[in-house]
Amino acid sequence: MKNWILAVGVVVLSCTSASAGEPSYSALTIDASLKKDANAVVRADDVIFTVHSPQSASQKVRQVVTILNENGNGHASLAVGYDKLTKIDYIKGAVYDMMGKKVKTLKASDITDVSAVSEGTLFDDNRMKVVKLSLPSYPYTVEFEYQTSTNNLLFYPTWYAISTDKTSVEHSYFQVSMPADMPLRYRELNLPAKVETAQTNGRKLYSWTMKNITPLEVEPMSMGYRDLIPMVVTAPSDFEVHGYKGNMNTWSDFGKWLTQLNAGRDILPEATKQEIKNLTAALSDPLAKAEAAYNYMQNKTRYVGIQLGIGGWQPFEATTVDSKGYGDCKALSNYTKSLLEAAGVTSYYAVIRGGEGELPIINDFPSNQFNHVVLCVPTAKDTLWLECTSQTEDAGYTGTFTGDRYALLVKPEGGVLVRTPQFDAKDNGQYRSVKVKLNAQGGGVAEATTLFSGSQHEHRKTMTHHYSPEEQLKWLYKNTDIPAFEIKKFTLSQTEKSRSPKMKETLQLDLPRVASVSGKRLFITPNLMNRWTFVPPVTENRKQDVVWREPFYDTDTVEYEIPAGYLPESVPQPVKISSVFGEYKSQVSIKGGRLVYVRELTMHKSRQAPGKYQELVNFLKQVSKADQQQVVLAATPS
Repeated sequence: MKNWILAVGVVVLSCTSASAGEPSYSALTIDASLKKDANAVVRADDVIFTVHSPQSASQKVRQVVTILNENGNGHASLAVGYDKLTKIDYIKGAVYDMMGKKVKTLKASDITDVSAVSEGTLFDDNRMKVVKLSLPSYPYTVEFEYQTSTNNLLFYPTWYAISTDKTSVEHSYFQVSMPADMPLRYRELNLPAKVETAQTNGRKLYSWTMKNITPLEVEPMSMGYRDLIPMVVTAPSDFEVHGYKGNMNTWSDFGKWLTQLNAGRDILPEATKQEIKNLTAALSDPLAKAEAAYNYMQNKTRYVGIQLGIGGWQPFEATTVDSKGYGDCKALSNYTKSLLEAAGVTSYYAVIRGGEGELPIINDFPSNQFNHVVLCVPTAKDTLWLECTSQTEDAGYTGTFTGDRYALLVKPEGGVLVRTPQFDAKDNGQYRSVKVKLNAQGGGVAEATTLFSGSQHEHRKTMTHHYSPEEQLKWLYKNTDIPAFEIKKFTLSQTEKSRSPKMKETLQLDLPRVASVSGKRLFITPNLMNRWTFVPPVTENRKQDVVWREPFYDTDTVEYEIPAGYLPESVPQPVKISSVFGEYKSQVSIKGGRLVYVRELTMHKSRQAPGKYQELVNFLKQVSKADQQQVVLAATPS
């Protein structure tokens, strides 16, 4: 037994049998400390994963949760997925009132079978069985029990001792039962004690138990919930899916298995090969050839999700994509690889975890942590990354979806883990120039021209391809930060197609209240469009690291034409602020009859010790204050 004090409170660990977690269904028996700040209390969460062979496994799950209020009602629903390779053996359930009396037992008619097809997916055998049990009064308790069987051993489960916020746990138990000759690979994260193992009946058991976990508090500007909770990630050594045998002990081994899946699926029709050769014949640079073949693919195909059986990991043949004109990330990347091969350019199929804000993979724990495929084109002088599911993406741009993370290159000799391009602050830029003609009544007109790069260009580029002009205008009104304005005219255009693409935005603005009038004075906040307002709250006894996730660089130059008969009466002093998190400077100058405001803000991607939190708060507070500084113009005597 061991006490553990961390962000999740006091946890007593022991490795016991699942029966030790047998709860009382009465809500009255829950300890008061577990109810505090909780919407629900997990009374028991028992997961037993049994591997029968490299080809098959089963999993039993039993969950008992007491819902304390309406915000905990999500725990009264259960969704269990299945597909061609995984089946649901049974689902049981019941709901209990506050005193622990059973009110209802789950019937077959209460279980709904629905498709789990995502948007943009044409072929998919993923389905879910969904159950909802609830009572109109609180607290009440739900119990679910189910078992699944699978022939897909590419994935072993990840156990989260606590899975959602505002939830406490009485008892959580995880066991993996392996044949004695099949070792389990696992990684423990945020756990205070090691696994306990036992041998029984020719099998090896790995067990973890956690008790009395109070709700996890995620502090402002911290790593995030999934980085903090206690968990165990498991993975196979030897496995087999649909007749394809593999090993996952190393990234190289996993890459060899993916090579098996792709073998023989890169054959192109001779006519297409010749078309690519003709298209690239005059190009000597391999990167130029790759971009030409990439543009050919974009013009010829579209993205459609394919998730049928082994097709969830195996691409369509290149000939199929060539004739049908569609495919998913696997098929389109494989097809583009075949096109590049026809052009004499070497490229590699690469699996990656795509998505903005996705957690990084555990790079020293080989396992299938990926959900997407891209193409990597290495050359002697540079490396080009190609996102093959988009008809509009620029060759080489990775951005927030696949940038700055690990990818596994699938080479003939095995997998190789590499990083995609990282972005610094100036890669994610906003460069703005505004000219304002101010009148003596405090109104004015303006023209703002802004160049966006990196992550700051992405949404505007999406708008130009997917939003109507009316929708674009509506978005601009919502996302232009000026106290009062009317957009008289706007344009959005891409100025540079490259691995560092840029979008240009121009706005013609009517500004009825750009300055406030008091007697003979005009009060102007010269930072017209980019005033920082967010300051995280002050906290005491900070425990978690301080994280700033997105680097960026903003520069604004705003030039005001001063109305005739007015002169500056008060001009703020230049401001310069520096922190480990970023830098800020602003300055107002008077040039003839013009007032010129220049501002720069740089924020760096950063992870700092808890003691740095107050420095971040102070830095952003000073930035916000500086952005609110005013210039006073006074009318001269007539």
